[in-house]
Parts: sequence; C-alpha cells; structure tokens
Amino acid sequence: MDVVSEAIDSVRIGRADACWVTGTGSWGLSYPGHPVSGFHVLIRGTAFLISPDEAPRQLRSGDVVFTAAGAPHGLSHAPVSMQALPPAVLGAPPSVEDADAVFLCGAYWLAHGTAHPYLRSLPPVMAVTPDDGQLKALTDLLKAEVSNARPGGQVSRAALLDLMLTHVLRQWLAHNPADAPDNDPAIDPVLRQIREDPARPWTAQELSDRAGLPRREFSRRFTGVTGQPLRSYLSESRLSHGARLLKESDAPLASIARRAGYSTEFAFSAAFRREYGISPGRFRRADPDP
Repeated sequence: MDVVSEAIDSVRIGRADACWVTGTGSWGLSYPGHPVSGFHVLIRGTAFLISPDEAPRQLRSGDVVFTAAGAPHGLSHAPVSMQALPPAVLGAPPSVEDADAVFLCGAYWLAHGTAHPYLRSLPPVMAVTPDDGQLKALTDLLKAEVSNARPGGQVSRAALLDLMLTHVLRQWLAHNPADAPDNDPAIDPVLRQIREDPARPWTAQELSDRAGLPRREFSRRFTGVTGQPLRSYLSESRLSHGARLLKESDAPLASIARRAGYSTEFAFSAAFRREYGISPGRFRRADPDP
C-alpha cells in the first residue's frame, strides 16, 4: 500500500457524509478548524475561497476546494477576510434551484481527531481545477446520490467520497510534484508487510533485515517516508486496524484486541483510549459527532 492509499484508507474509519451548500446575494460561510478531510465542489455560480493566510482566490464552476486535515477556511461571494464571515451551520440548505452559488460538499469526520501524517503535511487548503473528465463524472454520481434517497445510499456516498478524495489528491500531485510522498524501494515493501499483518510483533531489527538496510539507515529512511518513527507507526497501524474491525465486524473485543496485535483486551482498550479519546465500546456504538 502506497502512502497516498494509506492516507485515504485512514480516513475511512470516520463517518462519511455529503450535502449541498448554497449562497444567494451577499453570502459567506466560514469553516473553523474541524477534524475532517473533505472538499467543496462549486457546481454553479462563482465564489471566492477565503484562507486565513492567503489572498482570496476566485473559484469557477467545477473547481474543487480540498482540506486534507480540516484547516480553517471560508467561502464567499466576494474577496473578504475570514473574520467577516459567519460560521457555517449544518442543516438543509435553501432551495438549490434558486441559489446564486451551489456547492456539493463531502467530508470524513476523523474518528480520532487527527489526520494521517501525510495529509497533515499537505498545504492546509488546496484549490483544484479539474483537467480531465474523471472528477466531473464522480461529481455527477455524487450529486445523484445526495439528491435522491435510495437504498444503499450511505454506502454509495462513502465509496464516492473515497474516489473523490483520491482523484483530487492525484490531480493536485500531478501539478505539484514536490508535495508527492517519498517513495523508497526498500521501505515500501516493509510498509505493505506491516499493513498486511499488523498483529505481528515486528521489531526494528527484523524489518531492517527485510529491507536489507542497517538499522540506523532503515530508521532514517522509514521516518522520511512515513513521517513517523517506527514505534509510532506500528502503534497507529494496529489501532487503525482495530478501529476498522470495531466498525465493520461484530467480533468480540478480546478477538479484535488479538487481531490488532495486543495480548489482552485491557491493553488494547487502554491504548485505544489514549489514541482516540474514547473507549472501544463507545467507538463501536456511535459515529463521531460533527
């Protein structure tokens, strides 16, 4: 699994949702920092992207605003300051047909409040102008799912959000190659092995041997690729795997603890609470609140 795929995979633990956002007349909305990875697609009209530290950027129909790690930003009919914008309020928007500006928005509410290290390394707010038909096709599919309540809608919206995030990142990286994650032919197979078997009691010596590198060199290159030292990466991988199992299966907690690489249910629960700020049982029962 490459780092971009791993980053997209990490957000799936959170709750996925999509909605319409509209503006008419002199309108504006601010989005304070929230634990989300998400986007706004301008479907109709014109607008300005407002950022705390950059000049307003004009958006045109089809443009996508992407916040990889939930950075503060705003949307407005005019180039104003963030301080001039009222906070966005979740809920059903006014009629989409009558609005001057219409956005299709999608987001994953991050289950533990922290984005993947690679997502945190990207620019806080990015604007992308699609240059192929793939993003438009995905946008059209998501529009249909948001506009019509149909069986399987939640699953379909989540799958489309995955694809939207992936294609937005791909296009951004195509035009900004300096933001691409480092690929290392010695480290990439090791990452794949950890992801395939997170419960294995991996050691630095075993993994450096598999990479064919001295331990010090392995540690340096591993941190360079992942943005984390090995110990932190292993812990995050195991807990992420456990969180996915909690959401996607009805396996007993003791079984999930073992499959996540913890010797006891107690050890898993303690580590899970430190990472996610919530017990495994409560995490399983409820989606993270926006």
